[in-house]
Order: sequence, then structure tokens, then C-alpha cells
Amino acid sequence: MEFQKISSPSLKDLFIEQLEHLILSGKLKIGEKLPPERQLAESMQVSRAVVNGGISELEKRGFLEVKPRSGTYVADYRRKGTIDTLISIMNYNGGHLRNEEIKSILEVREALDTLAARLCVIRITDEEIESLHQLAQQIRISESFHDAAEAAFAFEHEFAMLSGNVLIPLIYQSFRVSVLTLWEHFCVLHGIPALYENIYHLWTFLRDRDSEGACEWIHTFLGRSIQGDRQIYYK
Repeated sequence: MEFQKISSPSLKDLFIEQLEHLILSGKLKIGEKLPPERQLAESMQVSRAVVNGGISELEKRGFLEVKPRSGTYVADYRRKGTIDTLISIMNYNGGHLRNEEIKSILEVREALDTLAARLCVIRITDEEIESLHQLAQQIRISESFHDAAEAAFAFEHEFAMLSGNVLIPLIYQSFRVSVLTLWEHFCVLHGIPALYENIYHLWTFLRDRDSEGACEWIHTFLGRSIQGDRQIYYK
């Protein structure tokens, strides 16, 4: 067995984490102006370089807005955020997504999967269909919820690649952390066979070059997760 090096968070990481928590908890409110960098550095007992770097990263994540000659303000991360913002929210919630975020991800995935299915059926080869089948079987034989979620993501990403659309697999990859969390939680609630059933039935429609059937199945199984008998919301 190989043991990995244990490393502690950097001061910059701790600075970012503290400000994210203050913003997400509402203690720092949207539109509120932060103290000057020098004052922040003194009160948090870190260097100005740590504060400056942390603010730059938080601006990229959509949590802060730096206005020249005015100062740094708490941004409306719902408008300014990126996928990194979603991951920060998930981490703040103990690794969980909130129910409204779960619903939104599933709705976006339905739209992307439907487009991918229509494009995939047009161009997919027999060899590619077989490669998707092998990926689907990895879900069935998975021995842990984590492995099943990883296998499901591998199928979905390859499915997106085979659509021929350049953006779909990139969007899938950007949601990787969140999607893995969702499918692992799905397995906890409904079991690995249920996840395999969803993916395997999609594969059968792709195998038969049935785009309408694939789209209808995508609507059905994701609909069951959004508001049906296989919901994946946290209580």
C-alpha cells in the first residue's frame, strides 16, 4: 500500500475558506465593502500577499468584486459565479448540494443528454456502441457507491464525446465533482442496480439508433430523480 503525503492548507487557502464561509453564511452580505487589504492582513495576521491572492481567487469564483479606486465588495455570487462557486457552496454544506441546486443540475443534464443523444445516434459506429456497453457494465460490477458513480460519469462523458459536439463534454467535465456527488448519493438511496438500469436502458436506445426513444428515456429517468420515486434530494 502506498501512503500519500499529508499537507496542511496554505494561509491563502485558509483565507479563502474563511471569507467564503462568511459570505455563504450571510455574515458578509452582498454589496458589503471589505476593509482595505492592509487592515485585513493585520486583523487576520497574514501578509498582504496572502490577502491580495485570496481576493483575486475569490473574485474569479464570483464571491468578490474589485472596483478600481473604490474597494472590494461582496458580489452576488448567484449572478457572478462559476462552477467553482457551486463547488464552494457544496463544500460549505458539508459536501452536499442544496435541493434547488440538485434540481437545476438535473434539468441542465436533461437538456444536454437529449442533445447528445440526437447527435450521437447520427454518427455512432458499432465499435463505439460496444465501447459504451463496456463502460455501462463497469457500473453493474462496481463494488462501492463511489466506483459506481465514477463508472457512470465515465459512460456519460464518453457519450458526450461521441456526440461530436465540442462543448458538451467540456460542460460535463466542469460539473464532474457535483455529478459524482449526486450519483454516489443516488446509489446510497436507490442502489447501484438502479443507476445501472438508467444507463443500460439509455445504451439500448443508442444501440438501436433510436433517438426519440433515448430522449424519452432520458426525460423519464431524470424526471424520476427530480420529482418522482427516485429523488436524490438531501433531507
